[in-house]
Amino acid sequence: MKIASRFLTRPDAVRTVMVSLDGEPVAARAGDSVAAALLAHSGDASRQSGKGAPRTAFCMMGICFDCLVEVDGQPNCQGCMITVRDGMVLRRQRGLRKLDGSANA
Repeated sequence: MKIASRFLTRPDAVRTVMVSLDGEPVAARAGDSVAAALLAHSGDASRQSGKGAPRTAFCMMGICFDCLVEVDGQPNCQGCMITVRDGMVLRRQRGLRKLDGSANA
């Protein structure tokens, strides 16, 4: 088996969806995860730690929690585990995440 055959290749004509990131429109490729879309958009941090350090997706498989982002008003969502969809509203999280279990935290 060739090494290259182990990796998913996608056609250039992949459908584009529009999402909102911190109030700004962002084009993303349909089928990408939220984390992949944010990395492809700018590569900027997707959140800030409690001490203000920039953090972004690291493992891309739901282990590290560095890709936490607010999705459609729901905080603490793992961006690497959510498929981007048209009309999504995304916000970067700043500071410590709330752990009280409420959806409105």
